[in-house]
Amino acid sequence: MPSSTSSSDFSRYSKEPVFERPLPALGNAAWLALLVALLLLAGWEAWVRSQGVTPSYRNSDGLWAEQRRRINHGAGDGWVFTGSSRVLFNMQLPVWERLDKRRPLQLALEGTAPLTVLEGLADDDDFTGKVLVGVAPGLFFSGYEYRRPAIDRYGQESPSQWFGQRVSLLLEPWLAFYNFDYALPAILRRQPLPERDGVEFDLEVRKLANMERDRNNRMWDRLEYDEAYRELARKIWAMNWKPLAERPEKVQQRKLESRAKQIDRAVTATGKLQAKGAEVIFVQMPYEGHYAVAEPDIAPRELTWDVLLERSGAPGLHFMDHEEMQGYWLPEWSHMAAGEADRFTEAFYGLVQRELAAREAAGGNP
Repeated sequence: MPSSTSSSDFSRYSKEPVFERPLPALGNAAWLALLVALLLLAGWEAWVRSQGVTPSYRNSDGLWAEQRRRINHGAGDGWVFTGSSRVLFNMQLPVWERLDKRRPLQLALEGTAPLTVLEGLADDDDFTGKVLVGVAPGLFFSGYEYRRPAIDRYGQESPSQWFGQRVSLLLEPWLAFYNFDYALPAILRRQPLPERDGVEFDLEVRKLANMERDRNNRMWDRLEYDEAYRELARKIWAMNWKPLAERPEKVQQRKLESRAKQIDRAVTATGKLQAKGAEVIFVQMPYEGHYAVAEPDIAPRELTWDVLLERSGAPGLHFMDHEEMQGYWLPEWSHMAAGEADRFTEAFYGLVQRELAAREAAGGNP
């Protein structure tokens, strides 16, 4: 007979002992740990908000893919904006909606040429609307795609990615610290630690904007009132730049070849869109400062922009050609302050409508 004081029993079918131990109850230590964690979280949130940060939606791959899928669910006959960050910052969806009576889709991606997006629209039978294509010369004519994973996410999103995006959307409107620029690793990387001799690190792009649920994007007002932060943004944009003529010959050759390749891609995609009745309008948004030197150097207008419009037959609006696109404040040379973007969108909408009306009256000829 087993002892009543034994801490084990023996299975009827095995000679191995079976140990039974009750699960510990949630004691005071666990509750204390939870309280400390919540206090630390609240402290971190308070510190981030003290830097002028407010909660906004993350400019994530999943958010872009969600907007792209709207074309396949009935939104493919309206306006779509694509391009890089100048279109993302400058075009304000509420202003356009007020004037056009319909809200456009914002598919621009920072640091990314829009050609893959344009090609996707050309091959998508669900898209028959109008597409505004931003042409930031250094990006457009190089084909560089910093945010390519977002484009790929549209057609390859897994169930776990979809679910993770849904969970993230529940947190984003409430937590200011839930921003890439204020993650602890990012803050640690910015600390002024001594560097080894001969080792230099590039500065990372900082927080520049606040994003809404449908990717309407506005410049963060800190760039307007904080001169040091504004100068930091300018320093990052001008970092490591060299005139094309001072780069190695093989680099110069690659740039020339890329110009021709990207123009070919744009012309082909534009032709497909026009063939199915869609409208394409190219636009060069305002820039100044460093970019007033860098953009014409990397992609001279007469060798890129003019060729693109001539070969595609699509209308193009260049800020240097239209008073409605001039005279706006670009705090860090490339993007408009929030209030300026509202004013610009309204003026630009009128310019677009006049351009389309003139083409229609001319029979659609370039």
